[in-house]
Amino acid sequence: MHELGSVDRLADAPPFRQIADQLRRAIQRGDLEPGGRVPSEAELIEHYGVARMTVRQAVAELKAEGLVIAEHGRGVFVRSRPTVRRLASDRFARRHRQAGKAAFLAESESLGTPGVDQLEVGQITASERVAEQLKLRKQSKVVCRDRRYLIDDIPVELATTYVPLAIARGTLITSQNTGPGGVYARIEEAGHRLASFTEEVGARMPTPEERRRLSLPEGTPVITVTRVAYDVDSRPVEMTDTVKSAPSYVLEYSFPAT
Repeated sequence: MHELGSVDRLADAPPFRQIADQLRRAIQRGDLEPGGRVPSEAELIEHYGVARMTVRQAVAELKAEGLVIAEHGRGVFVRSRPTVRRLASDRFARRHRQAGKAAFLAESESLGTPGVDQLEVGQITASERVAEQLKLRKQSKVVCRDRRYLIDDIPVELATTYVPLAIARGTLITSQNTGPGGVYARIEEAGHRLASFTEEVGARMPTPEERRRLSLPEGTPVITVTRVAYDVDSRPVEMTDTVKSAPSYVLEYSFPAT
């Protein structure tokens, strides 16, 4: 463990924080690789000459940041999570739909094997918020598609999509498999050529259910994105709420300076 250094007893930072900082840097440098085991409590105690509680505090800090995860009976391991670089200016490009790729596939296929599970599709009455975003009358019906996205079987995102029933009826949007190009391709086939999207981005701590579905360590935040798609007549034709594992995403935006 020569790469971890030592504890400076005269430093302002307490020993547990110094140890956490050194472990974090080792992870960032790749000295401790994704999926690799973090030195055990006994090894860290011997290396640093500190109390067990000090080591536990240091490791707890890394757990809260989502950098490591404890596996019962095995030890603590560097968390393996793909980082999706989400290009807002490109992911909804028509060329992806024409190539048969939905947005998640377009942005994640270079990282590993993308997948989807926990897929539920059905007709519901639009909530007040959904009706407002889609400019629907109260009690209007929408097709709701709720699913979880994965990369190499690691959950990275939850998404719930709402499409007015008047648009979705008779299309594969009402089916489990929406076909090549996904929901947006089917919306355009139904006569609503897409013109623009708006997105509202936020951050918060996950609900217990979101934390369970995304397999998040305690203390790990999520990124929220609410997107509305508009057709060439400025009509909102789709709305999606997404909850993303914050350690798994980098959001990239480009826009003109004028």
